[in-house]
Amino acid sequence: MDCDPGVDDAVALLLAFAVPQYLELLGVTTVAGNVGAELTARNARLIRELAGRAEVPVFRGRDRPLRRPPVEADHFHGPSGLGPLAVFEPAAPAESVNAVEFLVDTLSRRDDVTLLVTGPLTNVACALQQAPQIASRVAEIILMGGARREGGNITASAEYNIYADPDAAAQVFASGCPIVAIGLDATHQVRATPERVSRLRALRNPRATAVAQLLQFSNELAGNAAFAAAAPLHDPCTVAYVLNPGLFKTVECEIQVETVSPLTLGHTAVEFRLAPDHPGRTHWATEVDAAGVFELLCAALVAS
Repeated sequence: MDCDPGVDDAVALLLAFAVPQYLELLGVTTVAGNVGAELTARNARLIRELAGRAEVPVFRGRDRPLRRPPVEADHFHGPSGLGPLAVFEPAAPAESVNAVEFLVDTLSRRDDVTLLVTGPLTNVACALQQAPQIASRVAEIILMGGARREGGNITASAEYNIYADPDAAAQVFASGCPIVAIGLDATHQVRATPERVSRLRALRNPRATAVAQLLQFSNELAGNAAFAAAAPLHDPCTVAYVLNPGLFKTVECEIQVETVSPLTLGHTAVEFRLAPDHPGRTHWATEVDAAGVFELLCAALVAS
């Protein structure tokens, strides 16, 4: 799981950590994004400690996009990146190996690994640059990123994860890896309504309480006012997809990313009009069973 925690990344991590019976989580790699690389690495370790999953290694990754200045989003995630959560220095450090080295080594040895990506695609692009042969060994990339029908959330046409490193995203979409892209068209359907937040809070365990606090924080952000106190739940959709793909409808497509125009930088051009011989290795999520996603989240947090 490659991430930039980040409020919704933290919820996604808590969901992934909560289901070891279903997910063999080989490692968590972090990247600069919502906040800087030092904080995303700390936040992943902090969430790991909260989840009681000390055996899962955390690897710190790239501290800036491939070719551009960093674009942080602490105005949405708070200065710490974790909104209202109390922050501390976790007991266990990050691994000495960096995230890109871990990805290259793991994918060179195994051909059954799915990458869950909930931040900018910088680490993944760097791994593919260093070892192009791993592209044919990736089982699947499930990523949160992009926008089509819904428009962007960082500019009029761009979703944040793609906008933060459009060059990396363009490389990954062109890599030939099997990809399921869960963009704003889908995640805007999965809303943290007050009733759903209350249900999570009522579970009364530390993980569920943290998730409720994070979602409530998102609901109260001025930037989410258009969603009427029911902010979208973006990153956890990637984990939900792996656990139950039947909750999502996806359509075969081709995706290209704008890397030149300053007006539409980071725009994902999602093309459904494909030639008959198109390889069909990229899919775009169009519909989500939002109630099913929250049922899955609640069930996982009850058991954790």
